[in-house]
Amino acid sequence: MASYGGTVFCFLLIFSSIADAAGLIGVNYGRVANNLPTPDKAVELFKTQGIDRIKLFDASPDVLTALANSNISVVVAVPNELLSSAAADQSFTDNWVQANISKYFPATNIQAIAVGNEVFVDPNNITMYLVPAMKSIHNSLVKYNLDSSIKVSSPIALSALQSSYPSSSGSFKSELVEPVIKPMLNFLRQSGSYLMVNIYPFFAYKDNSKSISLDYALFKNNSGVVDSGNGLKYYSLLEAQADAVFAAMKALNYNDLKMVVTETGWPSMGDANEIGAGTANAALYNGNLVRRVLTGGGTPLRPQDPLNVYLFALFNENQKSGPTSERNYGLFYPNEQKVYDVPFTLSQLQSWKSTPAVSGNQSQAPATEGVSKTKVGQTWCVANEKADQKKLQEAFDFACGKGGADCSPIQPGATCYDPDTLEAHASYAFNSYYQKNSRGAGTCDFGGAASVVTQAPRYGTCEFPTGYGN
Repeated sequence: MASYGGTVFCFLLIFSSIADAAGLIGVNYGRVANNLPTPDKAVELFKTQGIDRIKLFDASPDVLTALANSNISVVVAVPNELLSSAAADQSFTDNWVQANISKYFPATNIQAIAVGNEVFVDPNNITMYLVPAMKSIHNSLVKYNLDSSIKVSSPIALSALQSSYPSSSGSFKSELVEPVIKPMLNFLRQSGSYLMVNIYPFFAYKDNSKSISLDYALFKNNSGVVDSGNGLKYYSLLEAQADAVFAAMKALNYNDLKMVVTETGWPSMGDANEIGAGTANAALYNGNLVRRVLTGGGTPLRPQDPLNVYLFALFNENQKSGPTSERNYGLFYPNEQKVYDVPFTLSQLQSWKSTPAVSGNQSQAPATEGVSKTKVGQTWCVANEKADQKKLQEAFDFACGKGGADCSPIQPGATCYDPDTLEAHASYAFNSYYQKNSRGAGTCDFGGAASVVTQAPRYGTCEFPTGYGN
């Protein structure tokens, strides 16, 4: 009996140490789109997927109301355009906190306020307002006895660093140090808060794919990279980038501050020059990152500090500007279907299987399941001639609607309007959706209404594209 009790005690100690070392996974809930589900439905999605931490880019009343009594931890945000007012007028932040925090807390579990987002790269030159705005928000929280429950910080981009390689040489840009970095870090220390940092290994890989290993960027097995400055060995780019931020803080004597990665992700689609974008790599990056975070352990420089990370982002957002990748960081389509399989919890990790990484832009490679592996690009998606007409019509409506397929060529008078049949038009729409989604497994099914072919489909004189975005 004594031996059994000792075994149990040792197990509990081991389990406790793993739990303490394990990090936390959250998801960014952006809404720059016109086709997203309602906040109520989004909250249900969080619950069914085991997502218990989210970060917002505003303080939407509809979202905060929907999150009430959900036990989901929330980071709300003060948008960049409000920083000048927040910095100038304490009564402004008092009113903002009352309207956006006090009104919903504690029913809505608000844990932090992100004051602005990547302020240093905002083209409106608002850096001077950041720390005064943070202090003003904090003072309002103090006034309403909320400061012990809700922290104040501000997400910075990795571009705030002057040096990030090797990690031990990490330093902040000299022009930011005295005006804003030191005052901000001092505020975070005094208020018991932490630094928020947005880190995207995808950007570094995209711009340096000849010198950065894809396996290193995607948390796959690799030989590692040794930091020439301190001898530490890194097996993932994100950890090396995170430690560059830690090193930069240490150089300013703020080695005691904690850090949360408030944005990181990998796009499932990109333009031709966005090397590495695609569903397979996105699935690998996010899945392997979740495994890294939830199975414990910090970075080489901060091994005792767990990695706490917010994935970017919940949905593909069709109204975001910029390159194609900006609209394709989502873990879910607007119809709430997964873009690819990604786990959010330890139990989901047990059944998650990684897929091979693909160098280059995956939109230029055919899918590897269910298709003939002929020349690059030689696969298409067409309507199943045996499909029920009602099912075919519903799938066609989805592809041209929420699915985002380019259906302009099958409009009256356009190049692919003839023949004017449901099968021909649905085939064009299905193929557009399939190509736009990098020919990923499962993107040519439509409930059995479509199938992949390896011979170019012909409907009249219409030519079906093989490159996404056509």
